[in-house]
Amino acid sequence: MATKTATMTDFRNEPLTDFSDPDNQRRMREALAQVHGELGESHPLILGDREVHEGPLADSVNPANPDQVVGRFVQGTVEHADEAVRAAAEAFESWKRRSWEERADIGFRAAEALRRRKFEFSALMVYEVSKTWAEADGDIAELIDFAEYYARQALELGGDQDVVDYPGEDNQLRYIPLGVGIVIPPWNFPSAIMGGMTVAAIVTGNTVVVKPAHTSPTIAYRFVRLLLDEVGVPPGVVNFITGPGGLIGDALVDHPKTRFIAFTGSKEIGLRIYERASKKQPGQIWLKRTILEMGGKDAIVVDETADLDDAANGIVASAFGFQGQKCSACSRAIVVDAVYDAVLEKVAERTRKLNYGDPADPGTYMGAVIDDKAFRKIREYIDIGRQEGRIVVGGDVDPAARGYFIPPTVIADVAPDSRVAQEEIFGPVLAFIRARDYDHALEIANGTEFGLTGAVYSNDEGRLERASDEFHVGNLYLNRKCTGALVGVHPFGGFNMSGTDSKAGGPDYLLLFTQGKSIARKL
Repeated sequence: MATKTATMTDFRNEPLTDFSDPDNQRRMREALAQVHGELGESHPLILGDREVHEGPLADSVNPANPDQVVGRFVQGTVEHADEAVRAAAEAFESWKRRSWEERADIGFRAAEALRRRKFEFSALMVYEVSKTWAEADGDIAELIDFAEYYARQALELGGDQDVVDYPGEDNQLRYIPLGVGIVIPPWNFPSAIMGGMTVAAIVTGNTVVVKPAHTSPTIAYRFVRLLLDEVGVPPGVVNFITGPGGLIGDALVDHPKTRFIAFTGSKEIGLRIYERASKKQPGQIWLKRTILEMGGKDAIVVDETADLDDAANGIVASAFGFQGQKCSACSRAIVVDAVYDAVLEKVAERTRKLNYGDPADPGTYMGAVIDDKAFRKIREYIDIGRQEGRIVVGGDVDPAARGYFIPPTVIADVAPDSRVAQEEIFGPVLAFIRARDYDHALEIANGTEFGLTGAVYSNDEGRLERASDEFHVGNLYLNRKCTGALVGVHPFGGFNMSGTDSKAGGPDYLLLFTQGKSIARKL
């Protein structure tokens, strides 16, 4: 059982695995072999204490080898969605009465279970979403961080809250859970974001229905099973459903017993959820809360005072890590005219050295993009980029490749208002934009509808301070890359069309899953 001694001062980020260690290499290869032997299994819906194995199946496949089925999943119906929400509503009546310590203990135990199975979860991500060893390891480390961090935050939130003393009264402020939540996670961080939203909800006393992305359901299923079978989460507190995204997603969002929706994904789907959640359904007695993270068009600004090698390294790492399929990825390099050509040359040189291929190979830097739809969309944007700019690196795919492989692509001389500079591509495509000076660079950086992450490379303290005030993003990084937010260190979430300004992994995140109740007693 967790105790009050497990406070935030005890929190430490989970160390990343050192894959130069032969023992860690061996363990990862063993995990890959184990998971390979389990590929293609069928998985049920989990609705309260009932599993549904019957019904049409849909396959999750390996993006690096689409002929390889990772998992088969029952396609749920609207009736199944209703059953899932009702099971969560029933479980909520008892779960909300558990102590904060008991619920926080779920987070601590989940973190311990994940540490034991770290290589297994990483290997599964290699197959299901084409993450390299390092990217997969970082994903599972972040989920461990979320579980630990939110457990500690729950203990803080469940303790005494400061209120002003008033003569003749005993006054309290308590935070209580909301109710049934819908967790709709993305495929690009299928462990960290999926599990982070789920843990945040349940340690605060809510119950949830997890509806994973159709391209990464196996990872979500395995995590839900871990919670139920190893960690001790009661039936109904966490439910699992797969099925057609529009049909099942709409049914879950619209349900009158749904109290909140935690979502990470595209702007278009986020706006759809935001709109549908705002409509009162028959029998609904609350305003539904939405916790939305919806992507970005992130920029790295480089001025003439910057360390250009450092800037080039940061741009390449931010643009092409996990094939550019991060909402935090750098998709625009905005460089002042005086050093534009030099930075472009350095970025191009480094990009040409990146390799891509099967992520099961430990030497691979980039795997495949997630599916055929993404593959076609990204190639269309590259073709648009040929018209709007100049291809410096990449652009052409290997027609003999079996998977959805796209080389890292750099497009130079792009106008700030061009499509490749404004629209979210979500792939390994980087647009280079020339700015007249630093003022112009900041203007360009702010010139999109998004506001998630950004970075500035400069050795001018005044300019860095200006960026802190004027660069309108939720996560700003100075003289470092714009990806790689750490739980507790860099609370994550953006402005404008990047979402509802929530800060995952921050000290106020759990408040989004609760409501305050003030209690005054006359003495």
